[in-house]
Amino acid sequence: MTSTVPPTPSDGPIATPMPVQTARIELAPGEVPADNRFVNDDLLPVPIADRHWTTYNFAALWVGMAHNIPSWLLASGLVALGMDWKQAVFTIALANLIVLAPMLLTGHAGPKYGIPFPVLARASFGLRGANLPALIRAGVACAWFGIQTWIGGQGIFILLGKIFGGWAEAAEIGGQPWTLWVCFVLFWALELAIIYRGMETLRRFENWAAPFVIVGALVLLVWITNKAGGLGPLLDQPSQLGWGADFWPVFFPSLMAMIAFWSTLSLNIPDFTRFGKGQRAQVWGQTLGLPTTMTLFALLSVLVTSGSQVVYGAAIWDPVALAAKTDNVFGLLFALVTVLIATISVNIAANVVSPAYDLSNLAPRFINFRRGALITGVVGVLIMPWRLTETPELYIFTWLGLVGGLLGTVAGILIADYWLVRRTVLDLAGLYTRGSRYWYTSGWNLRAVAAFAVGGLLATGGSHSAPGKGPFPEDGLIPFLKPLANYGWAVGLGASLLLYLLLMRPERVSRR
Repeated sequence: MTSTVPPTPSDGPIATPMPVQTARIELAPGEVPADNRFVNDDLLPVPIADRHWTTYNFAALWVGMAHNIPSWLLASGLVALGMDWKQAVFTIALANLIVLAPMLLTGHAGPKYGIPFPVLARASFGLRGANLPALIRAGVACAWFGIQTWIGGQGIFILLGKIFGGWAEAAEIGGQPWTLWVCFVLFWALELAIIYRGMETLRRFENWAAPFVIVGALVLLVWITNKAGGLGPLLDQPSQLGWGADFWPVFFPSLMAMIAFWSTLSLNIPDFTRFGKGQRAQVWGQTLGLPTTMTLFALLSVLVTSGSQVVYGAAIWDPVALAAKTDNVFGLLFALVTVLIATISVNIAANVVSPAYDLSNLAPRFINFRRGALITGVVGVLIMPWRLTETPELYIFTWLGLVGGLLGTVAGILIADYWLVRRTVLDLAGLYTRGSRYWYTSGWNLRAVAAFAVGGLLATGGSHSAPGKGPFPEDGLIPFLKPLANYGWAVGLGASLLLYLLLMRPERVSRR
């Protein structure tokens, strides 16, 4: 069922309860003025005729994004913190089942209205206020883009050095061999060249990249199993934490960090689902693609590492370092291509698409999707990503924990507004029109800002670091909030959701 007419506006900014609509909506011609500071071609709804991504497209998108080096290293990071392989895989599986829920809820607006994340955020934060969550999401994505690009550049550096030799001994610039910087820059340029061609190029790339990366990971497993004569003793290694009092203080912040790994996409998933041919495609595609892929990939990383311990006498968690152990030139080239495809697959989908739209939302007249992508690439270098991945504590507890708290807060407001306040009914034209119901106070919904401030404070105010392990005080930024810091994503989502509903209730009641 389709419609070219937006839902009939209610008398006030809050729609009264009604059955959830499932029709796909698009703008009628001329419904939004072309000369408008809140509109450009990339922010307008995707026409229904162009919403044709299928279940396979969404599943392939997730397979392509999940199969990457940082995903592989998640299990290793948890084992480094004292878990055994069963605890690590369980933590990752549970985290991805949890994060799937907000992913599907926020993704609903994509196939229905054809709008990206920053436009959806206008309904709750206001036409101008939407820049607040959009820029937070963009900043996180820029940092992730830099991290993934740095890791990918390292992979190319190691594998090319193995093939040609002598790369690691090159003169250093900024504490790193100049050859590593060359690999980083070339890889950075390749990523931006692909995304610059647009979303259809991305869809086609993901369709064939997903199965290729799966094959590459399985080849690595077969190779190491053959060399080991079977998988090794790592699977029998006991947990350093057990399942008692030592386990839970590590488990909960780790669970929140694993959720935070994809909490970025739980906000901007409409950037992709807006191209979906219907709700069934996005729901089944994401359900089949995300939790299964991440769990199996974590298990695969443990199995391969187990074999490496048998063959080399030490557990090699980095797949690039492990692949570099082979002396077969064809094997090295295959590993190099796999690393390239795997890293590009996740980086341009997860970390360039969102900030490109978010920055376009900031200044639609001057920044389109392609310019936003180029800005993302520059900022991703300026944040010095090599600093964020120096230790598991800094990577998991500080970076992922802090990010998860803030993004969970935004997700709580989006879900509360779209599902519980508006019952999925939006005035589509109003999302682009000054003075509409989404204008609030000079373009800002101060209630959403208040809910974000309180939720963000509760989620991140207690951020703390072990002595010498991070940037925060041992007792927390705000000591009495320290107990909440280990549950940052859940605290941020729950607090902002409830507070937003409470703050919006008086206006809703007065309009009835």
